[in-house]
Amino acid sequence: MSATTSPRQRRRPTSLRTWAWRVAEFATTPLVPADYLDLFDPLRPGAELRGRIEEIHPETADAATIVIRPGADWAGHVPGQFVRIGIDVDGVRLWRAYSLTHGPRADGRISVTVKAVPDGKVSNHLVHRAKAGTLVHLEQAAGEFVLPTGGGKFLFVTAGSGITPVIGMLRNLFPVTDSGAVHLPRSAGYDITVVHVAPSEPQSIFLDNLRELDRAGLINLVARYDDEHGVLDVASLGDLVPDLDERVTFACGPAGLLEAIEAHHTARGLPLQVEQFRVTTIVAGEGGKVTFEKAGTTVDADGSTPLLDAGENAGVLMPSGCRMGVCFGCVVPLTEGAVRDLRDGALTTAVEGDNVQIQTCINAAAGPCRIEL
Repeated sequence: MSATTSPRQRRRPTSLRTWAWRVAEFATTPLVPADYLDLFDPLRPGAELRGRIEEIHPETADAATIVIRPGADWAGHVPGQFVRIGIDVDGVRLWRAYSLTHGPRADGRISVTVKAVPDGKVSNHLVHRAKAGTLVHLEQAAGEFVLPTGGGKFLFVTAGSGITPVIGMLRNLFPVTDSGAVHLPRSAGYDITVVHVAPSEPQSIFLDNLRELDRAGLINLVARYDDEHGVLDVASLGDLVPDLDERVTFACGPAGLLEAIEAHHTARGLPLQVEQFRVTTIVAGEGGKVTFEKAGTTVDADGSTPLLDAGENAGVLMPSGCRMGVCFGCVVPLTEGAVRDLRDGALTTAVEGDNVQIQTCINAAAGPCRIEL
């Protein structure tokens, strides 16, 4: 007679596993088994997406490349995209978006290059205080500032840390090994000129990498230093790049530069794609008292400070992402009051029960307001 297994018997292993897990949860209250797994294997599949800092390489006096081992569920990226990184600074988890500075790597790691900015809590922490072994929180890569496939003629205009998404594209197209830059068949159809602006030569991030690609004939580098050449006048782009009208321009850098390029290219009918790290303040609100309800915190905010910054400065745990109005990672309910969009001056108001959603990175107080945080 052949042996048979009843449905109850077939379910037994699963039931035993479930029972054992529940016993473990009870025994470890208030922690659950997943909390202990996080201690031993925080990068495992199915865990909250994290990364471990493995290396930190100084680039300039105020910039460093952070090499991170992402968790098993990291989905990869397209060169030019950014990643949101969350890190605890003085007991508060803060999120910032940084461009990935390479293409997909054989070792599975990712890297971002961070420039420490004045009063920048996260940038200064990563550049000057972070250590190898530190765990950070991650979100999946995002962003549309990516190079089309198939080749073409392109101009990259970058300033300061605006070089970071561009260097990721260039490194993916033209890898550099110990024996020099590699000429890949898939990159043969690209004709790229890079106009890179920096305050001075020593402050020019990735300058050695750019020069090596230039020497190999893979790009045409036009380096401009404020202390040597003066501030770049975008009207001179046609002189610096004689075939400007034949190229698609990608620009990344400070708001003032991007605004000037947008005006210049619009007047000439030239294609342009931009990546901006911070919102430009065009119209300021009147300011007022901002109450973060769940945090029980009230601050006096002026009309030109984003609500996101006002909250973080007061120690409130604020959701955030790109900090320029693109990713919507900072959206929260405005319970009551008025805020003004710093980009165009648009006023948003709410009364109790309206459930109006606002982006805190691009809105400032326009009178007293309450936020559900």
